[in-house]
Amino acid sequence: MNRARVLSHLLSRVPPRAPRATTQALALGGSRCKASAPPAPNALAAEPFLNGSSSNYVEEMYNAWLQDPKSVHQSWDTFFRNTSSGATPGQAYTAPPSLAEPSPHHVPLSSIAPAITPAISDTQLTDSVIDDHLAVQGIIRAYQARGHLIAALDPLGIDREALAERPPSTLPSRIVVRNYFDSIDESDMERSFKLPMSTFVGLNEKTLPLKEIIKRLEDAYCRSIGVEFMFINSLEQCNWIRQKFETPGIMAMNQQDKRLLLARLTRSHGFEGFLARKFSSEKRFGLEGCEILIPAMKQVIDRSTSLGVESFVMGMPHRGRLNVLSNVCRKPLEHIFTQFAGLDTGDEGSGDVKYHLGTYQERLNRVTNKNIRLAIVANPSHLEAVDPVVQGKTRAEQFYHGDSEGNKVLSILLHGDAAFSGQGIVYETFHLSELPEYTTHGTIHIVVNNQIGFTTDPRMSRSSPYCTDVARVVNAPIFHVNADDPEAVMHVCNVASDWRHTFHKDVVIDLVCYRRNGHNEIDEPMFTQPLMYNRIRKLKPVLELYAEKLIKEGVVTAEEVKEVKDKYEKILEEAFTSAKSETRVFNKHWIDSPWSGFFEGKDPLKATPTGIHEDTITHICKRFASAPPNASDFVIHRGLQRILSSRMEMIQARTVDWAMGEAVAFGSLLKEGIHVRLSGQDVERGTFSHRHHILHHQKVDKSQYNSLANLYPDQAPYTVCNSSLSEYAVLGFELGFSMTNPNALVLWEAQFGDFNNTAQCIIDQFISSGQSKWIRQTGLVLMLPHGLEGMGPEHSSARLERFLQMTSDDPDVLPAFSSDFAIRQLSDINWIVANCSTPANLFHILRRQIALPFRKPLILMTPKSLLRHPDAKSSFDEMVEGTEFQRIIPEKGIAAENPAGVKRLIFCSGKVYYDLIAARREAGIEDKVAITRVEQIAPFPYDLVKQECDKYPDADLVWSQEEHKNMGSWSYIQPRIATALNHERHISKCDKVEKDSEGLESQSWYEYWFPWLFPTSSQTEVSVPSKSDTPVASDTRVLRYAGRPVSASPATGNKKTHTREVKQLLEDSLAL
Repeated sequence: MNRARVLSHLLSRVPPRAPRATTQALALGGSRCKASAPPAPNALAAEPFLNGSSSNYVEEMYNAWLQDPKSVHQSWDTFFRNTSSGATPGQAYTAPPSLAEPSPHHVPLSSIAPAITPAISDTQLTDSVIDDHLAVQGIIRAYQARGHLIAALDPLGIDREALAERPPSTLPSRIVVRNYFDSIDESDMERSFKLPMSTFVGLNEKTLPLKEIIKRLEDAYCRSIGVEFMFINSLEQCNWIRQKFETPGIMAMNQQDKRLLLARLTRSHGFEGFLARKFSSEKRFGLEGCEILIPAMKQVIDRSTSLGVESFVMGMPHRGRLNVLSNVCRKPLEHIFTQFAGLDTGDEGSGDVKYHLGTYQERLNRVTNKNIRLAIVANPSHLEAVDPVVQGKTRAEQFYHGDSEGNKVLSILLHGDAAFSGQGIVYETFHLSELPEYTTHGTIHIVVNNQIGFTTDPRMSRSSPYCTDVARVVNAPIFHVNADDPEAVMHVCNVASDWRHTFHKDVVIDLVCYRRNGHNEIDEPMFTQPLMYNRIRKLKPVLELYAEKLIKEGVVTAEEVKEVKDKYEKILEEAFTSAKSETRVFNKHWIDSPWSGFFEGKDPLKATPTGIHEDTITHICKRFASAPPNASDFVIHRGLQRILSSRMEMIQARTVDWAMGEAVAFGSLLKEGIHVRLSGQDVERGTFSHRHHILHHQKVDKSQYNSLANLYPDQAPYTVCNSSLSEYAVLGFELGFSMTNPNALVLWEAQFGDFNNTAQCIIDQFISSGQSKWIRQTGLVLMLPHGLEGMGPEHSSARLERFLQMTSDDPDVLPAFSSDFAIRQLSDINWIVANCSTPANLFHILRRQIALPFRKPLILMTPKSLLRHPDAKSSFDEMVEGTEFQRIIPEKGIAAENPAGVKRLIFCSGKVYYDLIAARREAGIEDKVAITRVEQIAPFPYDLVKQECDKYPDADLVWSQEEHKNMGSWSYIQPRIATALNHERHISKCDKVEKDSEGLESQSWYEYWFPWLFPTSSQTEVSVPSKSDTPVASDTRVLRYAGRPVSASPATGNKKTHTREVKQLLEDSLAL
């Protein structure tokens, strides 16, 4: 009967007198109808269907299917299912898979019919059914892409007001699903649909009712967590995230974890409350409103530690810093409390406010029972400036620990919402994240989203929907989470940690919270946000909310909650009492990058020699001038072959140019085991095509040769890397890199010197003042191409005057001369500023950075035209053992042989020297004019300058510079030469200097001379001190200026004007 019923059904649709092929096709479901499968293959059409063997075969297949549907081929299973459901022959048959390529923009129905058949076993496969299934897949994708738009992220409920009118039982919001629900109504909510491979809401179920699908999607994407990830262009990564949020029950926490979370939240809340009571009038930038940050950070650390991370480098703004120091890093509470006491410092340094300080701690992670290292990098008020510094420090730790994949060292960056979207350094730092020589293999970003800046609403402070949208540029997933849902926060922290461990990419946690107080504790927020703060004042703290939740669940009792609070309160009180006995604070307690063992056992005023053996010089130069050894097929550009040949010629002549002098400095340090890292825009070749540290095969892509990395088999690694087109982030990165290991030479070269001004924040807030504020030393070298060569205002000056203005030496104090005078000066100053004129001096000053028993930043003005100047070369004799850096290079020509006949002594620095000697030679006055180069400008070489002046007692003194008078070294040099010559404040004594009642001069040097040096437009006539109206002592000598006049622009853009200025400069300098 079964066979008869089936065959009867098959033949019921056969037209009278239809051809046998038609009958056969109908029997097999081969006739094409709308939305049906294509006809059966011709091979089947050739077999007569209604003969005895065929009917027996069909019957056998059908009986086997009745016993076990899986015992027959899937195509027969589908056919019999559809036939039993009453489908017509054309609708019942589904062709087996075909090897033929489908037509463009078509997918065979056979590829989807078997998948959806179980979900529509009682429904005919019509266009409407297929559309419904496709709509459900669109709905699932819509939640994944846009569910975050209606998530309950805001603890204040402000962003939910527009959605409050939607009852939970109605259809999903069109904000998410858009038009996918146009063909679906309430009656379809109970229908079951096949779940696609792109979702994990079913767990082990293949089909679910639409109502349940939507519920699970809303639980995953529209509750306390909003996930942005569908912009990521990796299917693997998207599926990984889907699984982490869609899997039912994945957010569940056990009771032990809930109790730990409550205890951490109690400490976070209790710390802020304690400070508020004890120091009510002090600014501390507390964490009230986002107390969950502490448990969140500790959860990230715990999870990452369990995955193998041993060291954490962190950067953050001031809000919550004290709490993080205490409860995350476990900084001794006594050290924190004494910062409020107003005590004197017991060691060096000017110090910084307490909410800018950093620290370094090594401690046991009690959750994982592993030892970890925690560093918080000190940060100024420039909120995001620390970001690249943290990344550089992290990269350095990974490099020196051999952590090539970032499994051992992790960076964590904390941000404020307004700063994250508003400050460009965030964008610049993100773009370092995937660069080979700058990546830290993934950073976990945590945004403390107050939903307000200082007093500015988000609608006025950013154009993007979220403050975190900048992270999308590097395909970083963004997890928004309501900070008043602690368990959701913990889940997000776990996912973020796992993501970074799995994919080694950045990830962002957006803690949507609020700021219970104003910008600081004494600020009144009601002035500008009255409605927001009316809501905030009605809100219970998250600790109370979560404690009530756990008490209701029976996880803890009210007595246990109080016990945890009282226990931590006792710890705080004991530390507070102990801190009262302290009489001083120590800046050394707040060092964020300690150099263990570096300073021990060294003479603090003794440097090792910088000269090296000639064999070493020759070996390095030959390697630097050679093609890759044992690689005859390595094709070098013809222009580079000429450069290599010229280098070989210099070796034969025992001379080096600028590029070779630098290479010998690097190579000799590498031989000694010192890592060298050179970074910046186009540094591999050099902006001016002089360096060529990386040779490129002209026929093979990515085939390169680094000669300095192949000098010796046991040398230290050499890193030379072109950076992104960023100064701010890259300089900050290199600063962080240099902070980690004192036995490394880290250099950053600007493309042009004046480009350093876009990194001014790093220079001002970190490099020039870092040691004073934070007891942090660094040997970072800034190489700034400098020189007025007719290239216009923006490619001329490295703004030498700015660096000299920030030096910490006193122009009115003449240091005591001694045998260790030079190194004592270096020890006392905040940084070194030099403008070298020879390759040998460049060689020595770079090696001196490592030879010193301490570390100081080096600001180095580097040349442009001198890179190829025939006179700007040095002999091997100036670099061998027994030689050293020359702070000044005195006159060595005819004038030096007869000092008494010298009428003028010119002091200068850098490139202008070569212009002066050429002009002097042309004028024929080489015996009457002596020229001395000041190579190290700061600290100022008082002793050597005085010796030079004493050597030429009858000579006029002139300072010659190519920069304008209000720029360059003039304003720095002038008072110091006066001090060197006269052992007092003024260049000359005169009766115009006012004196007080005790006979002391009441005017400083600057007060007296400034109106003359820099007259204003309001001064119609300025009385210039001169020999005619100023009594000058017989032993007093005056320094005269020769150079360009004052100007607002660093240089002219007109070539003719430039030439005229140079001519005038030389005439003024040499006119006797």
